[in-house]
Amino acid sequence: DYLRILRYIRFFLNYSKKKHDPNVLKIIKKNLDGMAVISNERLLDEFKKLTKSKGFANLNEDKFCLEIISLIFPQFKNMFILKNIKKENINKIDFIILLSSLVIDTSDNTEYFLYKFNFSKNDRNRILFLKKFFSNKINKKTFSKENLWKILYFHGRQSLKDLFNYQLLQSKKNEEKLLELSVFFKNKTSPILPINANYLMSKFNIDEGKELGIKLKKIEDKWITNNFKISNKEVEKLILN
Repeated sequence: DYLRILRYIRFFLNYSKKKHDPNVLKIIKKNLDGMAVISNERLLDEFKKLTKSKGFANLNEDKFCLEIISLIFPQFKNMFILKNIKKENINKIDFIILLSSLVIDTSDNTEYFLYKFNFSKNDRNRILFLKKFFSNKINKKTFSKENLWKILYFHGRQSLKDLFNYQLLQSKKNEEKLLELSVFFKNKTSPILPINANYLMSKFNIDEGKELGIKLKKIEDKWITNNFKISNKEVEKLILN
């Protein structure tokens, strides 16, 4: 069973107090091609077991184990990211966030990784959201409260949480600010538009149909621009114009 190669890495990092046996290293490298017969699901499951074990914190310090992981998972372009993680926190990281940090770059590497491995629709969307979000230039406004409220509204709490956790892995700059924002938004719920179609139909005598949808969209856009606030006068002005 060629999967023993990954299991060797997990067991070695968890239990061994000696250096690698040179003969074992030769055998592993000689049989690496055999990993191709292992299903991608089993490979990823075995890697997940490694990330949840206490020995995962030692991976970054073992050149051979790092090399083998990189050869088995060539889409893990960002193995250096492990250096940013404190040993006491490394097993607490959400697996999808960890994978995102390892595979997201400026190429189509992420898309190929998702094509190769079988993910649930939810996990796939989480990774793709982070890829799309961080493909744009990050500036001071990116993690402003105003912008984060918009992310919560359009994408939901999980996406907002993922943004914080992903960014914290990328850099230690502004870590304190990010943690404060994460705490601030922890129990926040998505804003709800205070105006609905029934209100417009009864208040302004608008019939159900395309015009109603257009008016409601204008109100929503104004409400979002005003940081999720809108007055009755603004609503009336948008309806009558």
